[in-house]
Amino acid sequence: MVTVDPIAFSVSWVQAWNRHDIEAVLAHFDEQVVFSSPVAAGVVPGSGGVVRGKAALRKYWTTALAHIPDLQFTLEGVYQGIGTVVIAYRNQDGGRVSEVLRFNDDGLVIEGHGTYLAPGP
Repeated sequence: MVTVDPIAFSVSWVQAWNRHDIEAVLAHFDEQVVFSSPVAAGVVPGSGGVVRGKAALRKYWTTALAHIPDLQFTLEGVYQGIGTVVIAYRNQDGGRVSEVLRFNDDGLVIEGHGTYLAPGP
């Protein structure tokens, strides 16, 4: 199994998003990636929030970014697992978000999940 440096990966990922450089973000993703997000449910009709394949992910992120011209992420924490990295960050609205990313043996993201802080007590 390829080991990804979780800090270097996360910093690069946040910097690419803050430049609005979708191609730089996608460079870390496998062609067969599966990505889920509650945001995708609203941006990609009929997806149920699940986007399959790098081309579809590019289209989703390009469409979403067009609606969020002030998008900026602030890295808050990085968690490392076995073949998995979780990037915790705040978005431009101060919302707390985590990306759960699972890597294949080539060091590319094969599965990702955008998760948002649930309202709580």
